[in-house]
This record gives sequence, structure tokens and C-alpha cells, in this order.
Amino acid sequence: MRARYLLPAVAAAAALMLTGCVDNSTPTTGSTSSASAAAITKDDAAAALVPAKIASSGKLIVGSDPTYAPNEFKDEAGKPIGWGIEIASAIATKLGLTAEFQVAKFDNIIPSVAGGKADLGESSFTDTAEREKQVDFVNYYTAGIQWASAKDKTVDPDNACGMKVAVQATTYEDTDEVPAKSDACVAAGKPAIDKLKFDTQDAATNAVVLGQADALSADSPVTLYAIAQTKGKLQARGQDLRRRTVRHGRRQGLRPRQGRPGRAAVHGR
Repeated sequence: MRARYLLPAVAAAAALMLTGCVDNSTPTTGSTSSASAAAITKDDAAAALVPAKIASSGKLIVGSDPTYAPNEFKDEAGKPIGWGIEIASAIATKLGLTAEFQVAKFDNIIPSVAGGKADLGESSFTDTAEREKQVDFVNYYTAGIQWASAKDKTVDPDNACGMKVAVQATTYEDTDEVPAKSDACVAAGKPAIDKLKFDTQDAATNAVVLGQADALSADSPVTLYAIAQTKGKLQARGQDLRRRTVRHGRRQGLRPRQGRPGRAAVHGR
């Protein structure tokens, strides 16, 4: 039970770190982490809550799928970067540890945390009741869902019956959002949505750019970043969910292994 008793420490570090709000507006490609990172130091009270085995190792093993820009992705050298990666690194620093990122497929991260191969998962997970059966969550921000289509394509997310919609496999969009829309189509006597599942979000985005899919659905910061990066090839479709995060947003956060009340994990997708 490697991470069973890590939750109080992660929760304490998160409370110290996550005092602001995420801005779901179109992200810039630059990083603003250098100035704030220099100010992050160990918090003795939080560090005292770290289990002895983890503290003695000096490492916080973090499972992540860095294919979800701008939250988690890789730089040109293949190193995980993004604001989600920065949060996990900052929490490790607060706990007197060094974050060591364990790159994995998105759907393998929860089993890795539950099985004790990783201390924490940070990969924009959405906090769902099903996932809470396996791991604990520390929620840290709320994001909406944003669709995008090719620039010249007309797509209505509330009436996408019969269309091809790209999603990353096992994300909230794959397991809940698009299936619910498809079921509504069928109930209305219309064709189901043809959901195209991809192992990574960048593959789902490329499917739309290349004309293999009519639209994509992802967390709003990720979709807006993809629109900015593709320089005119994609456009937002449907209502801007940034204005509805209180009612329709999904909690996203950090997740260590299950074992104590008060869920802890890093989520969004």
C-alpha cells in the first residue's frame, strides 16, 4: 500500500500550492513558470506527513500521459512539460521530494497508482464515481468541454448525429459525454454518432485536421490550445463551456492510491 498514507501530505501541499484559479481562455505557447518555480520551497509541516518509505527515497513517482497539451505534453527533448507537470513538480518540492515522471498510456495510470507502481497520477483526470472506486482524488480545478471542427465545417455539438467525432480513449468525453449525445440521437430516431477513439489527444486532433473526423471533443483548455496551435485549421464549435463551469464543469485534480476518506488524484480527462 505504497501511497495509502500519502493523501494527507498531498492534500496539505495542494492546499498550499493551488490557491488560484485556472484560466480557460486560449493559452499562450510560452511558459511563465520560471519566476514562480524559484519561490517554491519545502514546507516542513506537509513534509512531515509523507510516509517514511517515500520520504527516504527522496522521490515522488508520478504517472502521466504527456500527450494533452497544454496540461501535459513533451518538449523537443522528450521531457514532460505543461502546467499540470509543473503542479506535480511543485507539490513534490513542497513535500521535500523530487518528482520523477513515469510516462504511461492514459488508461494505464490509474491501475499503476492502485497497484503501487506510482505514488501519484497527474494527467488531467476527471473525478468520477467510477474512478473513485480505485483511487483517491485531490481536486484542483474545474474545466468545461469544448468541441472543435475544421475551419470550413459546420458542426453542432448538440446535434452531431451521424457525424464522426474524435476523442482520446478512456477520457470523460469517450466514456460519458459523446455516448450520452449519441444515445440522444438514437432516441430521437436519428443516426448514432460515430465515435473515433485514439490513444492520444494529438492523434484525435490530427484526425480532424486531416479530414478523418468531423469534430473533436476535449477539455476546454486542451481544445483551445489545439485551435491556437493549428493556426486557422480548427475552430471552436458549440457553446463556450467556460461560462458554464459551475453547472457543467467537471472537477479535475491529483490522485494518490485509495485507502483513506477524502479522495486524492490528479484529474480532468
